[in-house]
Amino acid sequence: MNNLEKTLKALANKRRLAIIKHLKENKESSVSEISDGINLSFRSTSRHLAILFSASILEKEQKNIQVFYRLSLSQESVAKHVAGIL
Repeated sequence: MNNLEKTLKALANKRRLAIIKHLKENKESSVSEISDGINLSFRSTSRHLAILFSASILEKEQKNIQVFYRLSLSQESVAKHVAGIL
């Protein structure tokens, strides 16, 4: 039940849902692309991305100095359902 609670808490924020929607539409984006796409500061976007990553909803990859995020293929079924709705 701990993983489900962590997933639900991570999804219970409109900014994080906007990030999921952005990544669903764009497949993979850098932090700056995501922050521009959802009209949020780089710093706040990074915090939200860290929460989604720690809940295993997102995967990340470092390419040079940029970090790119994408939806996790192994995400919880609740997160998959929410991503499907957005």
